[in-house]
Amino acid sequence: MSAARDYGLDDDYQWPRPPQGGWTADDLDKLPNLPPHTELIDGSLVFVSPQTFFHSRAMRLLDNALLTQVPDGLDVMREVTIKLDERNRPEPDVLVYRAEAETGPRQTWLRPEDVVLAVEVVSDDSEERDREAKPLKYAKAGIRHFWRVEENKGLPVVYVYELDPATSTYALTGIFHDKLELTVPFPIEVDLTAIDRRR
Repeated sequence: MSAARDYGLDDDYQWPRPPQGGWTADDLDKLPNLPPHTELIDGSLVFVSPQTFFHSRAMRLLDNALLTQVPDGLDVMREVTIKLDERNRPEPDVLVYRAEAETGPRQTWLRPEDVVLAVEVVSDDSEERDREAKPLKYAKAGIRHFWRVEENKGLPVVYVYELDPATSTYALTGIFHDKLELTVPFPIEVDLTAIDRRR
C-alpha cells in the first residue's frame, strides 16, 4: 500500500518534490494541489492540521472585534500570507494591514511593510512555529505588532508584543485575560470571555 493511499489519495498522486535549495515564496501560488493554508517556512512547505473549535472561534472573535474597531485606512483579513522574503511566506491567523496595499480580489499575499499587526492562535501542531519561529521572522521583517493567543480553560489569553526597533525583536507589553484593552496600534477593546457568543 502506498503512502498516498493512506491519505485518501490515488496511487498515482505525486507528492511535491522541492527543488534544490527549497521552494520560494512565488512557488506557493504555482504549485498544484496544495492543501488550504499551506505556508512556506525556510523554504519548506508546512501543511496545517485540522483546527479545533477553540482555534476557529478565537479567530472569529478577534477578526470581528478588529473589523468593528479598525480605523479608516486599515483593514482586517484572516489567513492571508505575508511574503517576508524569498524563502518565507507564513500565514497569520488574523492580520491588520494598510488598505492601500490591496491590489484586487485575486491577491494572495501582502508585503511585511503593509502589515500593522499579525496574530497567531496557537494550536497543538503549531506551538513551536507560533511561539518561536514566526515571531522572530515577523520582527526581523519589521512588523510592529504581534499577538500570540493561547487557550486556558477554553478562554483566550492574548500575549501582546511590540517591536523594539533598536534590536528588531519583540518586547512583551502585556498579557490579557478576560478583556483585551489597548491603545496601539489603535484603540481596541475585546471581551475575551465572548469567544463562544454567536453575535
